[in-house]
Amino acid sequence: MSRHAVPNDELRAALITLKREKPTLGVAKIHTLLLDTNPTWSVSEKRVRRVLQEEGLLINGMANASEKANNDGKEQSGGQSTRVYPSSGLNKSLDVNKWSKKIEVRYFDTIKGKGLVATEQIEQGEVIWKEDPFILAPEWEIYDLQVSSKACGFCSTIIRDRSLLHVPCRASTTSTPCPAIFCNRLCRLQSDKVHPLLCPARNQASIPLLAFARKAEWLAVHALAQCTSRLLLASQADDDSLDVDLRVVQSLAVLGMEERFRTLIDQGVEPDRKTWQKAFELYLQAFKEPKTALEQKKLAKILRKPVPESLQKELFGYDAFLRGLGRISLNLEAHGGLYRLHSHLNHSCSPNTSVRHLDQRNALSRITIIAKSDINPGDELLISYTDPSCDFRTRRRRLAEWGFGPCQCGRCLAEEEEARGAGSGGDTEANNLADQLRAGLGLI
Repeated sequence: MSRHAVPNDELRAALITLKREKPTLGVAKIHTLLLDTNPTWSVSEKRVRRVLQEEGLLINGMANASEKANNDGKEQSGGQSTRVYPSSGLNKSLDVNKWSKKIEVRYFDTIKGKGLVATEQIEQGEVIWKEDPFILAPEWEIYDLQVSSKACGFCSTIIRDRSLLHVPCRASTTSTPCPAIFCNRLCRLQSDKVHPLLCPARNQASIPLLAFARKAEWLAVHALAQCTSRLLLASQADDDSLDVDLRVVQSLAVLGMEERFRTLIDQGVEPDRKTWQKAFELYLQAFKEPKTALEQKKLAKILRKPVPESLQKELFGYDAFLRGLGRISLNLEAHGGLYRLHSHLNHSCSPNTSVRHLDQRNALSRITIIAKSDINPGDELLISYTDPSCDFRTRRRRLAEWGFGPCQCGRCLAEEEEARGAGSGGDTEANNLADQLRAGLGLI
């Protein structure tokens, strides 16, 4: 019987499965069992050992799968730090056909999670779908335009010449102004799903939180505020509205801030828990416990119905807050939008799709996903989570900062092999103190 080489992804999945089933076996026995189970595979024991080490299934040369088997998505590495992969779920109410009939959602495994796969041929250059954000916390340059009444408070489109179509926030008055201005009445109507709890005229308790996020340039805090506002306002509408929005949020990939920093210990990055706590205090002040009686009264006018206890647990515990920050950071598009379908896209250093903002004159926050190459039925749609111009070590390090294991795409493996052949070792990128400080907050 002839044997053939096995792709890394397939080998890794098989080894993880075997270690879950036989957590006490060492490398040699796992290698024998692997070949017995897959008689057509050609895999050396050395390769098995390397993959097990990369996946955190060996510690100091010894197998350590029992912890792995008991904690899906968690791995031990180096005897010190713990690698915890992001977890995600499926939103069964998501209608993918609303955006495209050529793709579907597929769940791969507990480590990779879900992704998008082509069901029909997609040609290079083809627009696969367009999507408006679930919530938007635009990059700070655009946010500054919003608070200066120079960009739409909903879709973030820049307003260059004022016209009769542009409308202000309904709550804005001379004594309690709100700078928000909208492209038209439709944008203002759609903003009612988020804006009221973040409006300085209607909920003054939100002002310190947004000012804190802006000063720290902490986009995840701003985005979490937008998301929390949407969920709380949905709870005031009806149970169906809240259920639909909550499903979107709960299905997003998540890695809590504490879990994330377990992966950064080896880089000498310490979490800035003092700043996290400050953000949490302002968050509670904005949405649950305003400081003054006047602010409490204003918040009560918006949240007239009791907020369900289950939603309060989802939002207002400190651990829930840190998970929320991690969830938002993992799923935000580069320009600050959180998108229902876009959030399903997985990473490759050689992506086959690109994300563009093409509707700059009338819907800046709308994204367009375009095929960079031909995509065959069954192929996964992929984007790059990192700067693809960096070397493979830097790309892998950036991915590791968010709990992803070493990237095993074809480009990374080829560059790794080339570096090994050239005798290159270690990370060539100098330690960047600014990056470490921002990492302490969770900003990168």
